[in-house]
Amino acid sequence: MDHIDIVRQLSRRDFLKAGGMTALGIALGGCAKNPVTGKSQFMLVSEEKEIQMDRQASPMQLSNDYGPTQDGALNAYVTRVGRSLSDMSHRPQMPYAYNVVNANYVNAYAFPGGTIACTRGILLDLDNEAELAALLGHEIGHVNARHTAARMSSQMVIGGLAGVGGAVVGAKYGGAWGSLAGGIGGLGAGLLLASYSRDDERQADSLGMEYMTRAQYNPDGMIGLMEMLNEQHDRQPSALEVMFSTHPMSAERLTAARNRAKDQYYGAREYSVYRERYMDNTAELRKLGPAVKDMQDAEKLGGEKKFGEAEDKMKSALQKAPNDYTGLLIMAKLQMAQKQYDKALPYAMEAKRVYPGEAQASQVSGVLLLQSEKYADAYDSFVQYDKALPGNPYVPFFKGYSQEGLGNREEAAREYYNFLQKVRQGDQANHAYQRLVQWGYIKGEVEPVRDPMSYLG
Repeated sequence: MDHIDIVRQLSRRDFLKAGGMTALGIALGGCAKNPVTGKSQFMLVSEEKEIQMDRQASPMQLSNDYGPTQDGALNAYVTRVGRSLSDMSHRPQMPYAYNVVNANYVNAYAFPGGTIACTRGILLDLDNEAELAALLGHEIGHVNARHTAARMSSQMVIGGLAGVGGAVVGAKYGGAWGSLAGGIGGLGAGLLLASYSRDDERQADSLGMEYMTRAQYNPDGMIGLMEMLNEQHDRQPSALEVMFSTHPMSAERLTAARNRAKDQYYGAREYSVYRERYMDNTAELRKLGPAVKDMQDAEKLGGEKKFGEAEDKMKSALQKAPNDYTGLLIMAKLQMAQKQYDKALPYAMEAKRVYPGEAQASQVSGVLLLQSEKYADAYDSFVQYDKALPGNPYVPFFKGYSQEGLGNREEAAREYYNFLQKVRQGDQANHAYQRLVQWGYIKGEVEPVRDPMSYLG
């Protein structure tokens, strides 16, 4: 029996065990009172589990989106607005954390434990603070109504607990060239950030307007936000592809928001939208607006494999913002997509210099250093990555591959063994297993091994 069969047997046993646990949970009655409606609902995910999953997955997703902004004043401003809403919500006790992330695409998202992020791309499209409050209030609504936990509880009935309790490998967010950015693998957030239903969106809209008016924001901010998103989607659908895939928009939702503001919250329309305050607090970000627009165009062109045009756009962006972390990494990935690894490496290394605490630059530069056979520097990059963002199951493989390149067989074997405790499928797992067989650490048949770096071309 080969190692793949053993893995399949173990996976089946684990699956059956998980299914048994789910059945037990259902038999004991997995119900909880919904904090918004006060009604009992089927629920197999506790509040503690929501927070645990959030803490495991959200740092990975924030790094996929090029990390939190280095503009501390901007993040503090968004946090103040967010807290004014979450303090008025149905679950004020949750450990809310508000983040502006450096991604260019237009989106906002919430993890079940209260981590909420909005991209700099969407902040550049907002017109006032009431629209920001609407955006954050909507995401807070998802947390309060426990939409992710409810969806996961339903999925657990069908599939058991296997795969639930943490993030899944491979995020689907973060723009073009995701596979290159995530060549090291990575714990993404696909399960926790999967699409909401239209009913979930309607409820989050309603809660968002409730929370923003409690905090004395004009409800027209919600209408302005929805109008902006619909207009942008009609004009350039690709720019809002991710947001609309996870937050289904419709004319019905916009009509409902207009009616709600006109009827239920008519008195709140005397509140301000705070446009001047929003403009003052986003002034530094808006200086980057032209560069961000170039990057958005470049990412779209790169996704269409129009690499020459994308590179021209990125050159324009970096002329406007030469020290922009996101821009430097996008240019590195663009060169990687064209197999120009020597040209990519300086951009990745410069990104590490301008934002030394953020993990993605260490990840990308480590992969490029391996491609250049600079194994010692690659190993150091993966050590830095693991320190900044611990928990990625693929890190031991790349540390092992670096040690193998340096001729340190014992250290490489140790890393490969650790890697195989977490990942047992794919080219990297096959490479690690075959090396342990070849070196005599485990018994088995030596088979041809595909280059585990082949995803780079």
